[in-house]
Amino acid sequence: MLRRRPPRSASADDLLSTLGRLTAQAREGAELQRARVELAEVLQREMLPATLPELPGLRTAASYVPARHGLAIGGDWYDGFALPDGSLAFSVGDVQGHDVEAAAFMGQIRIGLRAVAAHAPDPGEVLSRANDLLLSIDSELFATCTFVRFDPVSWELTSARAGHVPAVWATTDRRYGLAEDPGGIPLGVLPGQHYPVTRRRLATAGAFVLLTDGVIEGPSFPIDAGLAEVARLVGAKAGDDPAEVADAVLCVAELTGHTDDAAVIVLRYDADRRG
Repeated sequence: MLRRRPPRSASADDLLSTLGRLTAQAREGAELQRARVELAEVLQREMLPATLPELPGLRTAASYVPARHGLAIGGDWYDGFALPDGSLAFSVGDVQGHDVEAAAFMGQIRIGLRAVAAHAPDPGEVLSRANDLLLSIDSELFATCTFVRFDPVSWELTSARAGHVPAVWATTDRRYGLAEDPGGIPLGVLPGQHYPVTRRRLATAGAFVLLTDGVIEGPSFPIDAGLAEVARLVGAKAGDDPAEVADAVLCVAELTGHTDDAAVIVLRYDADRRG
């Protein structure tokens, strides 16, 4: 009776060769991912403005930090610029997704918002036109956004938001809260969207803080707890230098153990002197 020989086992040299090949492939994949992350972070930082505009009675500051572990970089932005009528515009937002594609799409949104805002009468119209503009480029990405306009004549903030987290407000008399204004769906999802506008007359000195969800949500914090912590902090610091407030708000991101990048804008304003 013939017996079959057992299959020949791989030699130690074969195993080492296979292990070496797999290790080289893993190293190449890791290096490629690291390169994409580094490129996304460079794009992100280069496209964000170095400074924000100010006016007498309005001081501003902004800050951005990448994701803690470096894998979710790309997509968050802040911006501020002057409009032809002398008012100032500010926006903050978050592109769905990460990496180089999200960073590039973020740049397109910022440019689109600037182009539209020069000709649109209010933040709601800005978001509506920007939404249709983004849909026309046929991208699979979408973004949440809050857009704010400061009028130095009426001393008002007008704002609209597209699926974005609430802003935080505080006054120097220790009142504070969340700007849970009505809003619309994120930009780049459906055409013909309407975005309600909220108006605030700045009768008392204080601060208005725009932020992305990377500041307030993470493995250690649900989003409601993060928002409550930011509101409490801004309420205690409403009269401080806006750069100090921005740095303090970003410290909340460290508490949450944030796995996303994070951006914040602080508008620090004096009271309307018209009485």
